[in-house]
Amino acid sequence: MIAEAPVTSETDAVITLKPDMDDVAPSAPTDAAPRRAVADDPAGDPASVSSFPRVLRRRLDKFFADGNISPKADRTMWIKIAAGLAVLVGSWIALYALRPDSWKFVALYLLGGLAQTFLLLNIAHDSNHNAISSVPSINKTLNYVFDLCGINSYMWRILHHRGHHACINLHDEDDALTGRGIFRFTPYEPRARWHRFQHIYALFFYAMFSLDYVFLRDFEAFFFPTHDYLKRTRHPAREYAILFAGKAFYLTYMLILPVVVLGRSPLLVAAAFVLVHLVVGLTVSLVFQTTHTVDSTYFPSDRSEFDNSVNHIFATTADYATSNPVVGWLAGGLNHHIAHHLCPFVCHTHYAPLTRIVQQTAEEFGVPYRQHPTMTRAIVHHLILLKQLGNGN
Repeated sequence: MIAEAPVTSETDAVITLKPDMDDVAPSAPTDAAPRRAVADDPAGDPASVSSFPRVLRRRLDKFFADGNISPKADRTMWIKIAAGLAVLVGSWIALYALRPDSWKFVALYLLGGLAQTFLLLNIAHDSNHNAISSVPSINKTLNYVFDLCGINSYMWRILHHRGHHACINLHDEDDALTGRGIFRFTPYEPRARWHRFQHIYALFFYAMFSLDYVFLRDFEAFFFPTHDYLKRTRHPAREYAILFAGKAFYLTYMLILPVVVLGRSPLLVAAAFVLVHLVVGLTVSLVFQTTHTVDSTYFPSDRSEFDNSVNHIFATTADYATSNPVVGWLAGGLNHHIAHHLCPFVCHTHYAPLTRIVQQTAEEFGVPYRQHPTMTRAIVHHLILLKQLGNGN
């Protein structure tokens, strides 16, 4: 076995191990028999479908055991980490060393923003899941990439684990479905008149995603929480200090220093800042939205619909462009999203072969496996869902 914690039975495998984050670990559904089956067994044997999670679990575990492969970062991942940080740091060194004119300033500033996008998807997300190293301090250090990009790492960690992985596509529980009244992401959300146009204005508001996190969302989650688990949580004093210190550091190096040290126009710096966030916000939003909110995924009415977490994942999650290594490289493997939810603490550079196991096993058991051949098709099907929900479907 590949476990980094003691294995107590043959059913303890890659997709069921705790990811070493007890402070935010989700209370996911158990792996008992599903109350709602994802498919009828093609051979007419109900036991075959009910054994699907166990078989899949063993096969995923066997991939690491047979190859003596660590589920944490491999050489490819460390190259990605080094490359992402080098581009970010290099772009800012170039800004101050070269002191370029306005257009070159914007180009280098935008290059730094693209590096931030890459780091968020490829490094921050994996470190958030303790997927990079078996040494907790390494994951914790790399998780501050969130704060480097203006997003509070502590709150993202809580919202992502308790508010998403533990309750995928559940209305009023899954934080990823929070539409702030602007969007109707589930059939259980009340419909407003303007929702009929949400498929039209979606991309505009998605581009505001990271600006929302930097200036509003983190503070709301700390001081005006809406989720019950946040209301019950007493955050350590140090996390409040990190919240304000992180925001101050980010706004200083992104907005204040270019004006004070480089003498750039505040309007130019503000315009470059907004441009960076439009890129970051739109990219990150589409990478995630196309994995759960498409017209083929399911929205459970409550947790009791699936006792089996594996079947819950398959019903509510979709992959895209899994045969395109460029998409996987840039998106941090999040296009292999079913593998990610099955193995959240496994480094994303292992997802491609895990996805092949997922596909083959699902086909063998007649379990629906949702995927789109390209990211463009996934975006289209996301917008189709928004249109359907906006029209009251």
